[in-house]
Amino acid sequence: MARRLLSETRIRTLSKPGIYADGDGLFLRVRKGGSRQWFFIFRRGKTRTELGLGGYGQGTAPVSLALAREKADAIRDKLARGLDPAAERKPPRVVTFKHCMDELLAAKAAEWKNDKHRQQWEMTLREYAKPLHSLPVAEIAMGDVKACLLPHWRERPETADRLRSRIQAVIDYAIAHEWRTAGNPARWKGLLDKVLPARRKLERGHHAALAYAEVPAMMAALRQSGGVAARAVEFLTLTAARCGEARAATFAEVDTEARTWTVPAERMKAGKEHVVPLCDRALAIVEAMRQRATSQLVFGGGVDGRPISETAMTKALRLASPDKAATLHGMRSAFRDWAGDKTDAPRETAELCLAHTVGNRVEQAYRRSDALEKRRELMQAWSAYCEGERIASALAGDSRGGEKPASATRKRQKTDLG
Repeated sequence: MARRLLSETRIRTLSKPGIYADGDGLFLRVRKGGSRQWFFIFRRGKTRTELGLGGYGQGTAPVSLALAREKADAIRDKLARGLDPAAERKPPRVVTFKHCMDELLAAKAAEWKNDKHRQQWEMTLREYAKPLHSLPVAEIAMGDVKACLLPHWRERPETADRLRSRIQAVIDYAIAHEWRTAGNPARWKGLLDKVLPARRKLERGHHAALAYAEVPAMMAALRQSGGVAARAVEFLTLTAARCGEARAATFAEVDTEARTWTVPAERMKAGKEHVVPLCDRALAIVEAMRQRATSQLVFGGGVDGRPISETAMTKALRLASPDKAATLHGMRSAFRDWAGDKTDAPRETAELCLAHTVGNRVEQAYRRSDALEKRRELMQAWSAYCEGERIASALAGDSRGGEKPASATRKRQKTDLG
């Protein structure tokens, strides 16, 4: 194809919008309004590629006819060598923290134990890690991570440490995909522990727990309410369950003949199925809820098919509780303190009631055959205590006064539930 079809004189006289060829792929586009831009077109197979070469006689870097031809020659030379001029013009890919974060969250979608777990991860990274979102993941330094953590480190240390751990997971994801070659600046040991206050000095303590001496009064107050939330709190207290486990309980999980509630592994913190022995009152609550149920949920939250909310349960607890700072999770602590202070139940039995892993595999296998019945005894005694029964007080060694039943006087002050 002929070249050098244009000249500076002709270009200056062009006013009609259109495309004018200089030859062998070099063109000048004249737009309505008079602006002119150079571009080069080439084909590889069925693929047509257009490369812009700059504007003629305009802007801060005007491209003359001679310079446009020089650029076109350079492109032709690369094509002759089998190179791709378009690929070389692309800027290097910059992978940001947000890109890695989105990919990691998508990759972990099948691992979430429940919606709450997923929401916690997403909220922490999308909101608290926002200062890192636009940064190239390959260039994030320890100072960037520290600046992201500091606003939360003193006010909410537990959340801040989870944030740090999740930032570390995102950057580990980038390292695994070779988008970052340096180490992980969110690592705690040997790195951030040198520049941030030690976590143990910032602990706020455990979930606020109601003193077990006040539990009977709280349970009596709950009985005065006919709401679903009150029954859910009562059930949670009697079973020493976590809030999420109780809220999502279904009737199918309750075996009324065996008097057990089997919580599936996916709803347990340890990822293992947990069988809970049910006392008389807990079973009565399940049956009462069955009569008013509109779904398979024991504690349904309404017509939308969702479980009762944690907020509603917390409100019911605090309305009934003498301690207005008490938390739902703290009821597990109340049970554990009572079991340790007022019974002779072995530590292992109390811990198993809380679904805590106790001992090694051999010990767990040995304990499996009789743990349920030992836990049933302890949970029935806890139920009696919660209901304020005098015999329960005597068996538990409570010295609040009152005459002990004759059967109880022959026992030690603490029940041997081992």
